[in-house]
Amino acid sequence: MSGEQYFHASPSAASDEKVIHAKLRGRDWSFVTDSGVFSKQTVDFGTETLLEAFEWPDVDGDIVDIGCGYGVVGVTLAKETARNVLLFDINQRAVELAKRNIQRHQAENAEAAESDLFNAYEGGAAAILTNPPIRAGKKVVHQLFEEAFEALRPGGECWIVIQKKQGAPSAKEKLNELFPVVKNVKKNKGYYIFRARK
Repeated sequence: MSGEQYFHASPSAASDEKVIHAKLRGRDWSFVTDSGVFSKQTVDFGTETLLEAFEWPDVDGDIVDIGCGYGVVGVTLAKETARNVLLFDINQRAVELAKRNIQRHQAENAEAAESDLFNAYEGGAAAILTNPPIRAGKKVVHQLFEEAFEALRPGGECWIVIQKKQGAPSAKEKLNELFPVVKNVKKNKGYYIFRARK
């Protein structure tokens, strides 16, 4: 990606589309990916682990996939629910791919939009899921957690996957500052899944 990161708004990497396949939550999936987006070659193991661990929240409201990339989390969950599923990413190419993957799987209750963190979202989420952009830095990741807390309705949950070596302990510390209940619900090959309830 010529030194450029996947969390930039306008990737300059030459397009190189491909279709990848994955088995997620008991179903077979295919997704269109491209250069300039996160984990273009295969569904990231952290994302797989997050989806395996996720449980539907008790409260009503939107499901939000923040930093959605090409839409793996949002599309997968949209096919299991009638709730509104909203997919956001700062990366324009990722959002276009997410829209195509929504259409590819006829996920009519899902919608993808460009957004810097939660700028495009009015709030009222029952669940927010994220594989946060660690390479954007701790400040951005902590801001994501703060904005997630504000975007959730009472009883809503934020589900986060993060590697221990990429800052899981400090992420948990920040989550504990914000949320009354934070649990480490799964560990797998160095990946931690945190569920933070408002």
